[in-house]
Amino acid sequence: MKTLISNAVLVDGSGADRRPADVLLDGPVIVAVADAGTLTAAETGADRTIDAAGLVLSPGFIDMHAHSDLQLLVNRDHYAKLSQGVTTELLGQDGLSYAPVDDATLAGVREKIAGWNDNPADFDWDWRTVGEYLDRLDTEVAGADGTTGRIATNAAYLVPQGTVRAMVMGFAEGDPTPEQQQRMQDVIRAAMEEGAVGMSSGLTYTPGMYAQTEELAGLCRTVGELGGFYAPHHRSYGKGALGAYAEMIGLSRDTGCALHLSHATMNFAENKGRAGELLDLIDTALDDGVDITLDTYPYLPGATTLSAILPSWASSGGTDATLARLADPETRAKIRESVEIYGSDGCHGVVAEWGTLEISGVQNPALADYVGKTINAIAAESGAEPFDVFARILTEDRLGTGILQHVGHEENVQAIMKHRTHTGGSDGLLVGAKPHPRAWGTFPRYLGHYSRDLGLLSLEDTVHHLSGRPAARLKLHNRGLVREGYAADVVLFDPETVRDEATFENPRRPATGIHYVFVNGTAAIDGGQPTGARTGRALRRSRDGLTREDSFTREGKQPTHDS
Repeated sequence: MKTLISNAVLVDGSGADRRPADVLLDGPVIVAVADAGTLTAAETGADRTIDAAGLVLSPGFIDMHAHSDLQLLVNRDHYAKLSQGVTTELLGQDGLSYAPVDDATLAGVREKIAGWNDNPADFDWDWRTVGEYLDRLDTEVAGADGTTGRIATNAAYLVPQGTVRAMVMGFAEGDPTPEQQQRMQDVIRAAMEEGAVGMSSGLTYTPGMYAQTEELAGLCRTVGELGGFYAPHHRSYGKGALGAYAEMIGLSRDTGCALHLSHATMNFAENKGRAGELLDLIDTALDDGVDITLDTYPYLPGATTLSAILPSWASSGGTDATLARLADPETRAKIRESVEIYGSDGCHGVVAEWGTLEISGVQNPALADYVGKTINAIAAESGAEPFDVFARILTEDRLGTGILQHVGHEENVQAIMKHRTHTGGSDGLLVGAKPHPRAWGTFPRYLGHYSRDLGLLSLEDTVHHLSGRPAARLKLHNRGLVREGYAADVVLFDPETVRDEATFENPRRPATGIHYVFVNGTAAIDGGQPTGARTGRALRRSRDGLTREDSFTREGKQPTHDS
């Protein structure tokens, strides 16, 4: 099907100035970009014409930090992301995801990140390798509406270091033997050869946090040799944050592996107003030739699991071992001392502030009344000590509780989003009774609140941060720009009305001002309404280091720039 978009204001994703334009989509490909008023339906043979007067036409947005690994397959309409104009997501974040795995590792990971992604018992977990997982994303299935399709957005994947470590070494503490180190590197190499674009870590989450710098360096060398990048959630965004960033930059410098800093920010009271120190550290490395990019979300609170607040030693060995420690009075007292007096490494080295930890979702329905309340508030209602409330919820929810963590600073958020290597990432968790609104509002919030309302970035620069720049990091050879021969992932939005509507009270409200979203040439949002189309693809790293999907064709031929 040919779709002619006429009279649009083209913001092409490169950072170049906007201009009036007509754009022709032919199936999954952009086949013409011309001055406004020069393309007609009669001349182009278009089956449909959209008069886009007053609307901006941009590339589809790329979510550089998505936790849709499971929800893409469970809730296939994926309206949270499509309604923001997102057409591509980067999965496998924070060192914990569902491939590659063996049976035991999958069972452990499912429990461990239930607060991120849920843990449906009746779901078919039929993959074990990264290649099989990507194949699953590409499999056409019937949706709830009876229509057949693949996934709603395109998706690239990071091999998760914590999951790999668990598969080779289990969930316990300890340094790898030389044989285990080599095995982890072999698993990562295989994962990348099957299509992963890089590696993630969650260095405040177990078991990834048990890895020392030397261990990570060996893994990064393997990733770098294959042209991938390392995307760490590093060891602290609180106490010692600059040192944690410096460790990651040092890894990139020493191994030659490109670095993408996940949800890069400076949180907690001790880092208020200190974003400039982080940016100086990054700029010095960039000037030395180190390859660094970063992503952020445009909100102050973070989101994670309640169990992440525990010290790493208390989480060693998995869920049952952790719950046994919480049940033992002596060990429980040591956990409390770490969390409330010294500062847990799971809480970024900072003493837990119970008033900042708000329950966002639970697995156990008996705990549902706690959603939307802080640990302090629950303690006050029950007359219990906050730590005892914390331990009880963890126990009764088998560590499956999600939280919002109110520890951010607006001046830091604004300073970092203006950086020359910044990209957008929602870090959005799509499950829970009251998830973080960033899952539904990140990209329109950049366009509306920060670009239009505050004037922090120009519209052209903002779109570049959300499309062309992340596409370059992912080595997407045919996405991220509105150019002839590129994939027809495009968005039409009203620059005067685009706005995030999701709030902390009502976090699942879709944005306004997003009129059309095309994924591989098919309208997933049409006139502001979802169509149910699911035409996304798994985007795989190829042998030449570029990222592509094998099926991108036009009349059976690869684009001329696709080697």
